[in-house]
Amino acid sequence: MIDSEISLKWLESLKEPNGKLKKIQENGRKNFYKINFPSNKDEDWRLININNLKSFLRVSKPKESKAKFKEQYPILKTTLKNIYKIELDPSNNLDKEKSLPKGIEKLTQSELDVYLGKAINDCKRDSSWPILLNESSANQVIGLKVKGNSLPIIEIVIPAIEDSVSSTRLIIKVEENTNLDLVQVILGSKDSAQSNLTEIIASKNSHINHGLIALGGGDASLLSNLAITQEVSSEYSFTFLQEGWRFSRLEPSFLQNSGGAKTTLKGLQISSKSQEICTHTWVRFNGPEGELDQLNKASAKDNSHTSFNGVVQVPRAAQKTKASQLSRNLMLSKRAKIDTKPELEIIADDVRCTHGATVSQLQEDELFYLMSRGIGSKQANKLLLEGYYKEILTGLPLYEDRWSFLNNLITENSK
Repeated sequence: MIDSEISLKWLESLKEPNGKLKKIQENGRKNFYKINFPSNKDEDWRLININNLKSFLRVSKPKESKAKFKEQYPILKTTLKNIYKIELDPSNNLDKEKSLPKGIEKLTQSELDVYLGKAINDCKRDSSWPILLNESSANQVIGLKVKGNSLPIIEIVIPAIEDSVSSTRLIIKVEENTNLDLVQVILGSKDSAQSNLTEIIASKNSHINHGLIALGGGDASLLSNLAITQEVSSEYSFTFLQEGWRFSRLEPSFLQNSGGAKTTLKGLQISSKSQEICTHTWVRFNGPEGELDQLNKASAKDNSHTSFNGVVQVPRAAQKTKASQLSRNLMLSKRAKIDTKPELEIIADDVRCTHGATVSQLQEDELFYLMSRGIGSKQANKLLLEGYYKEILTGLPLYEDRWSFLNNLITENSK
């Protein structure tokens, strides 16, 4: 079956456009069919196994029954009272919520008309294949507006629906002078596939600490895209983890609209068996005195594959930009494969920008040091991996209290 037929057959399996996103669905389907199916000749898709995308478009209609996310994510139980949890699946649009915590409101239809798709367009991602896929199939959207300095932590859980492609969409408008802690958890199980699209608008002088945890299982697949725009004096910290997916591709895009903002990105990819875990980031400064601090880490074992592509654009208007981008990678098997491609595109001449990449194994001298002090080889490996992972994971909101289960990942991947 040729690639265009795969796309057409998938589109024909979808229900008729309906709901709040009807017009977006109609436009998305028209453009999705017109756009060329990704191939390894495309620079953005050069490093991946295209067959993983073809299998993503399996013809399986979303199931109406609600996913049993508590079975997939048992650590939801917590004694903390300052968390507002949202269970997001294709049928949940918050209409059943009678009241929201102080400082959190639903976007009205007129506000959705203004803001929905704005960050995507500003980041020039409106013709991206994964985004058009989501726009073609998502029929509901969670739209929130948040304001204040005493907000609860917003935790959004996106459960898997087995043997089905699930398309979910989220947009959050963060008002001026607002401090927000946001956590997204995306889950995969068995033969599920997740398409998620998130837009966040960070207004002037807002401070956002955003964590995204993508935990797969079985033959689950994930395509997750984020488009974030930042205004002057905003600070955005984004910490993310991908692990356990047969195929996963995370694409965060950040635009500093007028410069004068700060962006911190910390990412971790963990792959094993025959998994393929990918991260593609894009950051652009459209004004002076912007800052970026980016660290991306990956570990690959067995015959798995991880890839990282990080693009940083500094046009002439972005004088006095400070940007640091580093990709550090651990090869835990001779059969594993790691690709890394940090990119700086600089036109401005008064900047301080650096980038770098390393691929290595666990350091023998460090292992020897630990073992010479009576620590067994397995425990020594675990300790080194723990330090390697936790440099990223400590950036997650509520790490110590909420994410202790991540220690299991360290144990499993140190074997």
